[in-house]
Amino acid sequence: PQGSEKAKTFVHAFLKQSMPKMKDEAIQDMLTRKAVVLEHYPKKKTKQKRKKTKGFTAKQRRELRLFEIEPEQQRYAIFLPLHELWKQYIRDLCHGLKPDAQPHMIQSKLLKADLHGAIVTVTKSKCPSYVGITGIILQEFKHVFKIITKEDKLKVVPKLNNVFSLELDGFISYIYGSKFLLRASERSAKKFKLKGTIDL
Repeated sequence: PQGSEKAKTFVHAFLKQSMPKMKDEAIQDMLTRKAVVLEHYPKKKTKQKRKKTKGFTAKQRRELRLFEIEPEQQRYAIFLPLHELWKQYIRDLCHGLKPDAQPHMIQSKLLKADLHGAIVTVTKSKCPSYVGITGIILQEFKHVFKIITKEDKLKVVPKLNNVFSLELDGFISYIYGSKFLLRASERSAKKFKLKGTIDL
């Protein structure tokens, strides 16, 4: 009958569309056996690659003056609260600087501690003009400390060939700048070896 032919044509076309990977012979074989299993082939979704957000380059940071402290902000009194926060941070880090605390334990903690807000003094230097500079560390870079003095002067002191002293609750620690040529973030993950230090 004409209706059955239309139905057959429709089913054949439907199967061909539903199962595009199958050949005509295979579809015909399925029809003769009267066992039809419709399969679904979902379209493969193309994954969109996420663009990584790139930070500023060193040149761009310099041009934007991101790390520069404005002259009107270069005042010692402004940063005294930062020093008080730093002292509390070190006390918590070292579980309280008690008289019976072991010096090497405190020293190892200070090696990895954040020094922004610490008051340091240049005690020894190959350049005599640096000796005696005292102030709060405002910024620490790989090769230099930026220190604000009590005279409201911002000093850039190189770490290389300088020895800094740091005093807190009667405990005095010395920083040999030549062994400290690291960024603060890198220093926190570095393992320092206990070895002798050559004096200036």
